Amino acid sequence: MASVKAEPGHKKYDDLIDEMKEGQIQIPKFQRDLVWSIDKTADLLDSILKGYPIGTFILWEPKERFDQVKKIGDWSLPEIPEGKSVNYVLDGQQRIVSLYAVYQGKSITKSGKKTATDYKKIVVNLDKDALASDAKIVTAKRVKGKRSISLHKVLKFDITKPEKLEENVSPDEIGMIAQYQKKIENYLFSIIFLKQADIDLAVEVFNRINTTGKQLTPFEIMSAKTYDEGRGFDMQDRWDKLVKKENEYGLKDYNGISNMVILYLLSLLISPSTECKAKTIYSLKKDDIIDKWDAVIDALKCAIGDFQSYYKIPVSRILPYDYLLVPFAYFFHKNENQQPNYQQRKWLDQYFWSAALSGRYSGPVQTNLAQDVRDIQKILHDNYPEIRYKDNIRIAPQTLIETQFNKSSSYCKAVLCLLASKEPHNFDRSGKVILDNSFLQQSNSKNDHHFFPKAALKSKGISNENSLMNITLISDDLNKNVIGSKWPSNYIAGFKEENTEIDSILETHFIKQNGFGIENDDYKTFLEARAKLISAALKSKIDSD
Repeated sequence: MASVKAEPGHKKYDDLIDEMKEGQIQIPKFQRDLVWSIDKTADLLDSILKGYPIGTFILWEPKERFDQVKKIGDWSLPEIPEGKSVNYVLDGQQRIVSLYAVYQGKSITKSGKKTATDYKKIVVNLDKDALASDAKIVTAKRVKGKRSISLHKVLKFDITKPEKLEENVSPDEIGMIAQYQKKIENYLFSIIFLKQADIDLAVEVFNRINTTGKQLTPFEIMSAKTYDEGRGFDMQDRWDKLVKKENEYGLKDYNGISNMVILYLLSLLISPSTECKAKTIYSLKKDDIIDKWDAVIDALKCAIGDFQSYYKIPVSRILPYDYLLVPFAYFFHKNENQQPNYQQRKWLDQYFWSAALSGRYSGPVQTNLAQDVRDIQKILHDNYPEIRYKDNIRIAPQTLIETQFNKSSSYCKAVLCLLASKEPHNFDRSGKVILDNSFLQQSNSKNDHHFFPKAALKSKGISNENSLMNITLISDDLNKNVIGSKWPSNYIAGFKEENTEIDSILETHFIKQNGFGIENDDYKTFLEARAKLISAALKSKIDSD
């Protein structure tokens, strides 16, 4: 780590604003919650006007440039000027950005918000005794019965042209406005300048001073470390665009996967030790990551394509673990994105279903991924992989019946993957069930249908209504608007009258019309019969030779 200079100093308000306007003060991209609410901003300006201390800013001047925040909501921030040094705000970004927003008189619509926050609404009290009072001088809105003016206008005030205020102000009030302006302009902000510091030290400083308790994520750290203006590489931006694309070249249907998937994959492929622990990830060289990025993304797309086409898992929300993608993407990268041969496919099947059903990645993810990649290396060389965790799998019929459906359970998701692999059809002959991430992420998703509706079972005092074996996958519309709380004997009989293919459709749900207790609404028989079918299907997946 290079020698670091930490120099204390001061800046006046105008200096801070000028450097923000010129792009010489920037917000590093790993900062969060970039601008305060209008109330907190008003409190900040009130403290400044009264001469109170507001804390120290830490400005970081590195030897090379890093990625910066380009927009706050719908507000674009100035770009870094060519040939100029730049300071990144490590501590105090909310204060600096709030001060700048008021000075510029910005109205900001933040992401996810419908209404804009208008910083021009912050006002100062023009009562002649305002400075002598303990009450607030600066407020987020006008106070009834008090004379006030927009703080934005105070900051922009030119005493030689008072008529430009466009306000009906007295000479005394003009004097007070000028006094306010001078107090703010002359306020000395405490600064610590961190010079010649590398990204590792900057991250350490940020994490130590971060009062929110939210440490930087590995992805945020590596995005900062790998940013390269000359090569046009911005990891965060590339990942965001990848998961938001609406075509086959993006990962739209898997847009919920963790960005740690790509970091683990990069580390396992680049590191000589084939490890993906945090210290290994942080030690990866920027050029190696940039050089490998496109090829690794191609392999990840192949893995996702394989999950969608072969395993019939159309969306990421039913994937037991995002990290299942890592060993598969590793396989495709090493196999030059070619499909596995017959024997390799059988072993990959064993790995997938064993990991999905055993809670494999509920444990130490980094260690387990490294072990599993070593198994993948064996598969690549047509050698049998020893899947050590197969003994942890519990798929007996009674276990399946007793398991309560939980959308966040990897075990339940593994069974949903099995259901999805049959490409289930809607009972009303309206085609395949379309699974949608936006539905599946909801706790009350209507894609998840209780074949025996819970309300019906409860009305008869029948328990275990949320058994995993009572879950089927159907369309949202069919579930809400047709079936509702009807008993199976009722709604299946109705579908049978209009649909001669109901038997084959039910089989796509691991259900048969005969022997499953449907005709007399026998819930116990249904659970037992369906559990036997699903148990046998799962056993065939993990015991494949």
